[in-house]
Formats: sequence, structure tokens, C-alpha cells
Amino acid sequence: MGSLRGISVAIFVVQALLLASVALVSAQGSTHRSRWQTLSGKAPSVIARGGFSGIFPDSSFSAYNFALGINRDAILWCDVQLTKDAVGICFPDINLDNNSDIAFVYKDGKKTYTVNGISTKGWFSIDYNLKDLRYVSLNQGIFSRTNKFDGNGYTFMTVQDVYTEFQPLGFWLNIQHDAFYAQHKFNMSKFVLSMTRNVNVTVDYISSPEVAFLKSIAPQLQKSGTKLVFRFLLKTDVEPSTNQTYDSLLKNLTFIKTFASGIIVPKSYIWPVDGSLYLLPSTSVVLDAHKEGLEVFASDFYNDVPFSFNYSYDPVAEYLQFVDNGEFSVDGVISDFTITPSSAIAKLLVISKNGASGDYPGCTDLAYSKAITDGVDVLDCHVQITKDNIPICLGSINLIDSTAVAQSSFSNLTVTIPEISPVSGIFTFNLSWSDIQNLTPTISSPQSVYKLFRNPKFKSVGKFLRLSEFLDMAKNASSLNGVLISIENAPYLAEQGFGVTDAVLNALSKAGYDKQTAQTVMIQSTNSSVLMKLKGKTNYKLVYEVDENIGGADSTTIDDISRFASAVVISKDSVFPENQAFLLRATDVVQRLQAANLSVFVQPFSNEFTSQAWDFFSDATVEINTFYTAGGINGVITDFPKTSDRYRKNRCLNKGDKTPPYMTPIQPGGLWPLITSDYLPPAEAPNPYLTEANVNEPPLPAVAAKTPSSAPSAPSTTPTSPNGQPELAACIIIPLMATLLAIYLLF
Repeated sequence: MGSLRGISVAIFVVQALLLASVALVSAQGSTHRSRWQTLSGKAPSVIARGGFSGIFPDSSFSAYNFALGINRDAILWCDVQLTKDAVGICFPDINLDNNSDIAFVYKDGKKTYTVNGISTKGWFSIDYNLKDLRYVSLNQGIFSRTNKFDGNGYTFMTVQDVYTEFQPLGFWLNIQHDAFYAQHKFNMSKFVLSMTRNVNVTVDYISSPEVAFLKSIAPQLQKSGTKLVFRFLLKTDVEPSTNQTYDSLLKNLTFIKTFASGIIVPKSYIWPVDGSLYLLPSTSVVLDAHKEGLEVFASDFYNDVPFSFNYSYDPVAEYLQFVDNGEFSVDGVISDFTITPSSAIAKLLVISKNGASGDYPGCTDLAYSKAITDGVDVLDCHVQITKDNIPICLGSINLIDSTAVAQSSFSNLTVTIPEISPVSGIFTFNLSWSDIQNLTPTISSPQSVYKLFRNPKFKSVGKFLRLSEFLDMAKNASSLNGVLISIENAPYLAEQGFGVTDAVLNALSKAGYDKQTAQTVMIQSTNSSVLMKLKGKTNYKLVYEVDENIGGADSTTIDDISRFASAVVISKDSVFPENQAFLLRATDVVQRLQAANLSVFVQPFSNEFTSQAWDFFSDATVEINTFYTAGGINGVITDFPKTSDRYRKNRCLNKGDKTPPYMTPIQPGGLWPLITSDYLPPAEAPNPYLTEANVNEPPLPAVAAKTPSSAPSAPSTTPTSPNGQPELAACIIIPLMATLLAIYLLF
């Protein structure tokens, strides 16, 4: 018999689980609408003005680095100034005295210039070569903010330095004073265009409050992915090239649309306040701009400058007023404190695994359509190649895994190819596309060993897609943020005469993905040779998949990965290692990868309770919440995207100290001490470290002028459960998992 203490603990756990279950169901009913009310339907962007400039000196290394550390998806904002030798630097003001110690370094350098018709005294970038500025340090320019970081000797960073150093997912150049530079014979247009043509720099946005400047560069950027944004200043200020007030220009958004794709407006343009600092009704600026097809970015967000008493000094409430008010949402917010809008806007990225493959056979038209309907951000295609060199979407190169090919006339094509898998199979490159089209799809049921089968009514429906058809479907889905293309077995296929990497690039180009920015393109592979081949040749985001559970990675290995990838895919066990489906602890893998500016996506997330550790109480939402809030991951790869999308819309998230207990992440390893010694599973060896030897590969071989050979081999063996659940669960499904947990605690 168990002790009284064990019984009381068991009862407490059961009661807690029951209460949590009720509360979670209630919370799931309180969700936001399925789409943001932005122009694109995507979540609003977070733009880090000068990096995390609310704490660190604007445009300093630490400001940019900290902004991306808080939110890898943040767009880095650079106010461009030109030096005497025409080098572009990132600095918030045309007067260098405002955010640096230049007045102490060059005491006699003070001059007077006319800026926008106003006589201005100070130290100006056009009087100093870049090498002169190396003696100058950046400091905090707003006196109400801490100056404790001014002694770090932050130096000026060039535009190219900022991009190459941080490799941001979004890069924004703001040109505030083109007319001033032109007056002094400096060609800002030439510099900006040179940056857009620089293969080592990707410029996503260019903004300016000067109409003439944007109109001058617009024709040359029509076919690029760079967006032009017109910046409105105070309503009574006069725009220099049109001699109109910004208030007047606001009434003619049709004109703005002729040279720009978006506008920046001070937040008071949208939600004005009265003389007592209380909110007035919102204006129609956002809705009017959206009608013209213009994105709207709101500026002037500062946590340390109160704007309206309506927000009760809560900056999160202010952001939500602009992005989630039930009538409209701005397309982005420009902030000095990017942590606040990042928490106000749920940033968990939801990536499908073969579409909604938990509901329909993977990589079929039905699975992809369901994933889009279910709110997925990134739609995936694992590319395989057919005998007639057609790239298609299929979860595995082995047709036995996703079709009824073993029961077809092609069953005699079973072979074993050790370079691909120790398990025999029938491979896509041995059948033509027309042959594969006629195969019956089969739904994946990875937990079938526990008698858990997926959607039996629709287990054999849908049709497979060529990569070109997949890209067309994705391009027509306005709710998608992007696509993820996975390339595997490329070295072997190249030796057999199949150039899968080139086939992917050609398909993306034909679909126009190399000339658009509406959807992000990610290319994923476990082969570093594939990503190394693509590095520098495309602007696509490269994702390295680690194909084993790891317990950590040394710094050199992480640095190697960061040279060719911007994101990493790892397993759930690499974040929270398990022993017989009990969590043991949390690793530092996610944090170390993110410290190298690598986004971290984790896989696979499924709804079946046998795919989850006992610690998550048989609840997929508890699992997602823990990986996101405690594990700090950037995205989930899931065959049930609807569950993850519903989670991030939960109104119980982002409540700080008011977060309900049931939305608090579980403590990894919290159940382990409750297991009595007699029932403790045997200790397991820790997961290995990821090393350079695991990552580094020879260059991708050239595509050979030959076709693959095949030979019969042994039949496949029955796969085991991927999560190592105890055998007891194989034939017993307990409706209430808390009951079983209580039994563990009683004995």
C-alpha cells in the first residue's frame, strides 16, 4: 500500500488535472478571430527602431543584438546618414551630437547648416570620414533613459555591417533628409540603390518623408522585393518636394499609392487624444489606406512616454489598441521597446508537417487545404523526384510510407538502398509521375502501435501534387506567411542523375517566388551541403534540420551552422529530454542556438496523447504552451496545425502576473521525483552533443549522367513508437490519464 503522503499527493494531482482540464476548455472558447485585420491578414510586424533603443544607445551593436535576442522576427530599422566619404551609417539623427560623444572628441567641429529650412547647429556626418568616426562612441540620446551602457564604447555601424553582422529576417532603411544631402552634393539615391543590389544585403523596406526621393528610386525597384513606404510627419509640417502639408497629403492616398506600397503615421493619426490625454474616437486612416492597398505602420511607441490615461500605464494595452480593436489592425508597429509588441502579438510560428496530415493523407490537396483553413503560417512540401525528373510533394522518398504501392502492380520494385535507409522500400525515383498519381494515398498513423488510428473515413482520399501545383496553391492563399521546401537525399540523388536542388530552384523561379516578398520561402535540409550550395545564391531563408536527438552543441558547431542557415529544426527530446515518456529536465539547446541568431523550430507536435510525455497530462495544448513559454522556441512543426493556431489565440496568454495557473508551463522533470524508487525507469545515457563532424559535409556532387539501379531486398520491419511510451499503453487507452498517474503515486 502507498503511504498517506503518497495518497494525498495523488489526490491533489488528480484534482489539479481536473480543474485544469475544465479551465482550458473554457479558455479555448475565448479566442480571437481567425485572421488579423491587417492588409495581408498576417500578424503585424514589429520594427525595432535603432534596435532595442529604449535601453541601449540607438543603432548600437547591443541595441540591434538585444532586439533580435528578444524577437528573432523583428525588423531592424536603420536611419541612414552619409559620411564625408559617402559611406552609409546607421544613426538616429542628422546631428551626431544627439546620440554620441562627438562634441567631446571633436570640440571644434560644431557647424551650422540649414535643415528643412531651419538653421541647425551641431556636428554633421558629412564633415567626417568613416575613419574619423571610429574615435566617437554612441550614447543614450534620451536623458530620461539609463546611461549605464554609455561607457561600452559602441562605435558607428555601417548599413552593410548591421545586415551582415545580424542577418535580420527584415531590414528597414529610413532616409529622413535626402534633400539635405542633395543640397551638399551627396547622392543618397545612389547609395540606397547600391544596397538593394548588394548580394550580401537584403533591404526589405525603404521609407522617407520626402516624396521626390521615393519617386526617384521607385522605377528602379519595381521588379525587386523592396517595399517603399512614405513617412508622414506632424500634420502641420510641410513636405519639401510638393510644398504641401502632411495633413493635405493624407487626404490623397491615391497619389501616395503611385510610388509607395505603405505609409508610416504617428500613432496619434490613428488614435488621437484630447487635451487631458484621454482617447478620442479612432480616425479612418487605417481603413482608408487599406482600401487603397497601402500597408500602415504606426510609429512613436515608447514604454517610457505615457500617451493616454486609458491605457493605465500599460504599454501592452496600447499596442493591442492598434492591432486588436475589432475594427482594424495596423500592419506593423515601430518601437523602441520591441519586447512589448512582441508579447502583445503572439509570435509562435505554426509550420505544417505534410499539411494537416493528422486529418488527411499527407501532402495531398486535401491535407494542404485543411492546413490553410486551420490557420497554418508556413505550408510545407517535402520534395521528392520522380523517374521522369518531376519534383513532387511527398512526406517520404519511400512510397510505402504514404501510399498503397505495396498492394499495387509495382510491389516487385522493392529494394534496399543503404544510403537512404536500412529499411527496404519502393522509391519515388523508380516510378514516373503518372504512375504515382494513380497510387492510392494512405494516411499516416504514427501511433497505430497503440491502436490509435487517424480519421479512418478519409484515410485514402486526396491527390498528390507536383511542386509547381503546391506553389500555385500556396501563392493563392493570402493567409500564409510562407512555404517551407524540404530537400533530402540530394547527394545520393545527384549521383544517380537527379538534380533535386536545381529542380526546386527552377520551380520556385517559374512560380515567381524569387521576385516577391508576400510569402517567405524557407528551404530546409539535413544536408549542410545543400544549404551551402544555396547560400549566397538566393534570398530564401535556409533551415538546417538536426536529424537526431541532441543534448547540446559546442560553440564552434553552432557558429558553423549560423554561416549557412538562419534557423534550425530540432526534436522535442532535444529541448526536454525524456525517459520512458517522463521529462527529465530542460536543456540549453534552444537558448544557445538563439544566441547565435538562429530561430528554433521543434518537431513533431501531434495530438495523440501517446506522442506526449506524461508531464503534459495528455493535453496537446499543455505541451505546446510549455515548449513555447518555458522552452522559448520560435515555432512548431505539426500535423495538426489547428491545435497550435487555437493555442496562440487563447486570451489567457500574455497576462504577465495575471496568467491563470492552468496557462503556466509545467516544470520539466516535475513528475520524476514523485515516482517511487521501485518504479523508476532505468537510467539512460544522455543525448549526444552535436559536433562539427555531424554538420560538415563534402560539397554537393555534380549531377551524374546516369539513372539509379535497383535490386530486390528484404521486406521492411514494423516500426517502433518514436517516443518510447511504455508497452503498457499499447493496448490500454485510459480516458482520464490522471487516474493512471495517481496509481503511480500510490505504490
